[in-house]
Amino acid sequence: MVSTKLKPVIHVAPHRLQIMSGRAYPELATEIAKLLGVSMHTVQLGNFASGEISCRLGESVRDSDVFIVQTHYNNVNDSIMEQAIMIDAAKRASARSITAVCPFLGYARQDRKSMGREPITARLIVDLLATAGADRIISVDLHAGQIQGFFAGPFDHLIARPILCEYIRKNFNSDELVIVSPDAGRVKSAERYGSDLSCDIAIIHKQRSTSKKNSVEARYLIGDVKGKFCLIVDDMIDTAGTLCAAAEILTANGAKAIYGVATHGVLSDPAMENIDKSDLSGVIVTNTLPAGDNLKSDKITVLSIAPLVADAISAVFAGNSVSALFDGKNQI
Repeated sequence: MVSTKLKPVIHVAPHRLQIMSGRAYPELATEIAKLLGVSMHTVQLGNFASGEISCRLGESVRDSDVFIVQTHYNNVNDSIMEQAIMIDAAKRASARSITAVCPFLGYARQDRKSMGREPITARLIVDLLATAGADRIISVDLHAGQIQGFFAGPFDHLIARPILCEYIRKNFNSDELVIVSPDAGRVKSAERYGSDLSCDIAIIHKQRSTSKKNSVEARYLIGDVKGKFCLIVDDMIDTAGTLCAAAEILTANGAKAIYGVATHGVLSDPAMENIDKSDLSGVIVTNTLPAGDNLKSDKITVLSIAPLVADAISAVFAGNSVSALFDGKNQI
């Protein structure tokens, strides 16, 4: 005899997209969430008297795709640890997937051993995020592409070049432009800028000072910059030593005007003093890092990275290709 008893219907709720942020740069996360049309997930973050970080997620993340946005800046060690703690909290709260969104990845310059008895700290940071429970990492313009290989899961490497090139096209005539690589390590990046903007490139050979720490001496120029608008492209500007040394040699070779272009405006002291005293007409960066008092200078132009990150998050959530956002050209 066939039973006529109805089986209970199981209702499967669709998974949700949730954006949360640490305390390092909540403004960027809020801008990203607004572009995605979602509300920011509330997180209660604080510090115990001993300095240890406390964290409690404000609402359920069960079966949600959670994106934890934290740029590693200011007190870089605290910001990394805070992100790892939030990842652990989401993992233990049964999140469906967890993506660590690091617009600026801390310790990315320490991607290899340059001398004996040195750590590879970039690998350590990626391992920390992975151990905490991150299923995926998203970052913007890594200092070295090999960092993607430090993570066993998907690592989406975003590039700010399309945003920077769009601004350059609107504000400069390509016939008068020369893209300048500040050192040998950035030649490939300069070539990609030159290809996108249909203009020539030049290369500066630099040598770090053997007597003064964080000091750079530009030595030789390869290419013609006379009467040209020169754009010096790099992944980040820290103390601006490389940038200002490059500007000096470009001026000596007859450049009409000189601008710095970089994704990450770290601008550690004495960067602004160096920039103000240099031959630079301006510096163009994105807001992967907070726009503090340093970025309020008339010489600094800040472009928003939020649309790019929001598009990447949307693609990941929908199961679409992230590389398609760049036509497969998201190389450093």
